[in-house]
Amino acid sequence: MSLTHFFLLFFLTTPAFSAILDGLLPNGDFEQPPHPSHLNKTVIKGKHALPNWEIHGMVEYISGGPQPGGMFFAVAHGVHAVRLGNEASISQSIPVKAGSLYSLTFGSSRTCAQDEVLRVSVPPLSGDLALQTLYSSNGGDTYAWGFRAKSGIATVIFHNIGVQEDPACGPLLDAVAIKELFPQLPTRGNLVKNGGFEQGPHLLKNTTSGVLLPPKQLDSTSPLPGWIVESLKAVRYIDSQHFSVPFELAAVELVAGRESAIAQVIRTVANQFYNLTFVVGDAKNGCHGSMMVEVFAANGTVKVPFLSKGKGGFKYATLKFKAMGPRTRITFFSSFYHTRIDDPGSLCGPVVDQIRVYPVSK
Repeated sequence: MSLTHFFLLFFLTTPAFSAILDGLLPNGDFEQPPHPSHLNKTVIKGKHALPNWEIHGMVEYISGGPQPGGMFFAVAHGVHAVRLGNEASISQSIPVKAGSLYSLTFGSSRTCAQDEVLRVSVPPLSGDLALQTLYSSNGGDTYAWGFRAKSGIATVIFHNIGVQEDPACGPLLDAVAIKELFPQLPTRGNLVKNGGFEQGPHLLKNTTSGVLLPPKQLDSTSPLPGWIVESLKAVRYIDSQHFSVPFELAAVELVAGRESAIAQVIRTVANQFYNLTFVVGDAKNGCHGSMMVEVFAANGTVKVPFLSKGKGGFKYATLKFKAMGPRTRITFFSSFYHTRIDDPGSLCGPVVDQIRVYPVSK
């Protein structure tokens, strides 16, 4: 198997070396095309015609931009993409470490105003992503999906499970990367795992719109270690290179109001008091207006207002709560819906970062 475009970092564990995966899959950006003899206009002919990938059903090799028939396909990462026709799929098998947690990062968008669904799976795990909601008006949404490897080989599958009335419709896939994630543990000074969001999915090169974490992600397989995305819509993972991040390298943007929430269940002692501290701000991405982040912990709640001009900045907030039992759920969501001042079609929202819980006296 070719390892073109793989970033392989090595660390010494025992006498042998183990590879840490963090980068594009082989031909993960689809810039290595099928041989011209394996193309019928845009339709790929042959199960193994797309280098490094195995295809089933009608899969098209697409160049971004205007298409015959008046359509326009946005390819945010590079020049080329694949389009999955009705019930079509592409797959690739890669070496991994059994028991380790990984996240897949991929650029995907719908091509028609229909309810397109992309199924992502690494058997026996799978998840369905509804692509109907566009978080960026340019169609360049990037997603992450997590899985825990069951064996030393993971077969990554992207499958269009729908049957569209128009055969020219179907989801686009324009880049696929993988990253190995590492266990996050609470400490005596902070009971929250990954409270600064420094462990998260791979960020594709030149990705300026962050990475969407799909709804209903469990903490055991979340692409954001330690956290549950328990809402109806996605949240956005953002980095300090392209956004204003309050602390260090990464943060989370709550982009879909009350439909966009993150949560974590932490270990506590019944009847013990705790302080929950965090910061609220904006990503310096043109997201403006009166923001409000609501936070829940046990029977405590706090609403934190933040007036954003879309130019960055943050404020500190605290919630003191009394634990009701050995487990306490902490939840963060945005009270309102927001869009960017320069792009009303792009969803955005308040940023949360630097989340910490520690015991205090009454």
